Amino acid sequence: MIFDSHVYCFSAPDTRAGHASEQAHRDAWQLQYALHHQPAFRTSDRQPTDSRLLLDPTPTDPFRLNRNRAFRVDPSTKRLMWTVDGVDCTKQQLPPNVIEFSPGAIIAEMDYAGVDVALIHADATLTKDLVFLRGCVDAYPNRLCSMAPLEEERISTHPDEVIQHAVDAIQRYRQCALKVIPAYAYQKSSCRSFNDLSWKPFWVALSQLKVPVFFTLGARPGATDPRQGFVNELWELRKLVDQYPDLQTSVTHGYPWRDYLITGQFSLTESMWEPLRGTSIYLEVGFPFRIGDLFEYPYRECRPVLETMVEKIGADRLLWGSDMPFQNRFCTYRQSRDYLEKHCTSFLSPSDLAGLMGDNAARLLSFKSSA
Repeated sequence: MIFDSHVYCFSAPDTRAGHASEQAHRDAWQLQYALHHQPAFRTSDRQPTDSRLLLDPTPTDPFRLNRNRAFRVDPSTKRLMWTVDGVDCTKQQLPPNVIEFSPGAIIAEMDYAGVDVALIHADATLTKDLVFLRGCVDAYPNRLCSMAPLEEERISTHPDEVIQHAVDAIQRYRQCALKVIPAYAYQKSSCRSFNDLSWKPFWVALSQLKVPVFFTLGARPGATDPRQGFVNELWELRKLVDQYPDLQTSVTHGYPWRDYLITGQFSLTESMWEPLRGTSIYLEVGFPFRIGDLFEYPYRECRPVLETMVEKIGADRLLWGSDMPFQNRFCTYRQSRDYLEKHCTSFLSPSDLAGLMGDNAARLLSFKSSA
């Protein structure tokens, strides 16, 4: 079974998508476009510009949006745009020609690339609509499964409501996993750790749901070293799983590989692996969507890193993920398989490769196709 552990389905940014309003949904996209590393450019001459001009920060709110940028969907080019001093700007965080991505679209991609099953990931920016996500699974129940987003910023203050949302997502809307993005709590509340005492009722409840929780981690605001900041968050995750051994977890995206590049080469440390040693935490393998603008297929520079991951973590805890459709900015869907299956066999055994490319994800998610 080829099981992609990381794809998306979502409606356009000018739809409500489970948010309080269409404007609230666009606001989430505006923040994404302000902070994402993809380069921004002026549409008139394709010269670089600064997407952080989408923000109007204050000392108390560094993520306040600039409301004078006319951030919008351009229907003719199917991309998000904004205006600075009369000049239109854009970037391709979304791949060209993609402004929404339906379940039929991902199935067509999967069929062409020979992918059997895929896990739809959740992000509040893309969609918070559980009805939409259940519809994706219902349309292709033997091919798609989905996780549910949560309102991380409300966990410390309204844990019962967030817990009920999680229970409904699993029991009513047929979601098979949950997504936690601590950065949303850090940006929108006073919480500075997902191990804060105020989160305890939430974790007690989630550990009883018996579904995996996927974490998107990053350095906390104010961290001077993003690498150490990420490792610190891994230690927080280690603390959590030690406290709740029934909680199954995985780290989406893997490590922030761009931060481990020094003069174009990966610089790894022994300490970066320590939080994951001897745990049941899974880790995603997905280099193309992380560094595909810096290295070319078949990503030879990444092979020693993956070999080290196998050595330090174990092939049985690695999950292949493509980040579809976002990986299409840099390579084809088939290439996101081939760089592993055709070019890493010198250190990946057949059983290692089978686990990485699908068996591990199927085991973590208890997925059994009836096809």
